[in-house]
Amino acid sequence: MKLSVDIAGVTLKNPVTVASGTFGSGMEYGELVDLNGLGAVTTKGVASVPWEGNPTPRIAETYGGMINAVGLQNPGIDVFCSRDIPYLKQYDTKIIVNVCGKSEREYVEVVERLSGESVDLLEINVSCPNVKEGGIAFGQDPKALAHITEEVKKKAKQPVIMKLSPNVTDITVMAKAAEAAGADALSLINTLTGMKIDIQRRTFAVANKTGGLSGPAIKPVAVRMVYQVAQAVRIPIIGMGGIMRWEDAIEFLMAGASAVAVGTANFHNPYATREIVEGIRAFMEEKGIEDIHEIIGCVK
Repeated sequence: MKLSVDIAGVTLKNPVTVASGTFGSGMEYGELVDLNGLGAVTTKGVASVPWEGNPTPRIAETYGGMINAVGLQNPGIDVFCSRDIPYLKQYDTKIIVNVCGKSEREYVEVVERLSGESVDLLEINVSCPNVKEGGIAFGQDPKALAHITEEVKKKAKQPVIMKLSPNVTDITVMAKAAEAAGADALSLINTLTGMKIDIQRRTFAVANKTGGLSGPAIKPVAVRMVYQVAQAVRIPIIGMGGIMRWEDAIEFLMAGASAVAVGTANFHNPYATREIVEGIRAFMEEKGIEDIHEIIGCVK
């Protein structure tokens, strides 16, 4: 039985990775989850310098998910290269590094720094605020998205995955812009912008007022967007958004994703990724499916 998939020339032993920001760099989960069993580990976002993130409270539970406004707190690229990469290299899994920045220069600095490191893929988080454009996210303007994709591709030694924001009018416009600018793959969806109000305290549940909604509440939106993008581009897609069980992962694969990323489920069930890999394998055995590509994009 073949579970391996190809993402921009990089072979993953199975189609399951984790969503950035929900798994650290694997160290937090290493005692609970055998990282050798994952197709890849996607790291928390890393910037050119340390980021403190947003003020607290940063996380709030909501119906069917959670809202987070952590603000991409991270120790910066130097600590990441000296601590996180050596840790992940102990395991037989691919390494996808999520890159964040507040300007084109910051993204490029991280990409250049990673050019000499033994990591497999770069996932560019274009939901960061573009400070030079008044705070609008790179991923909400097709021209800004295309430009940052082009600049990153000029310096990247590894294949580039552009992580798309769902907070746009037409996700296919953004996907086509990234593909035309040279993206090797896409990942979607990032979180939906949401808000929760604490009625007892008469204030916002998170200090940032708004945050990113994730979890099963957003899955139908994510599946729809993955399907739309799969019809619009030729490059591979990593699908994500509310995957809690193996059945959810199968939906994304059938919609056209070549791989899936598990996010919020890791907080609810630290064993979720392992169970999802096992569930996909069992489903294939039950249905007599020899190659996972038989179900990838099978729904037209």
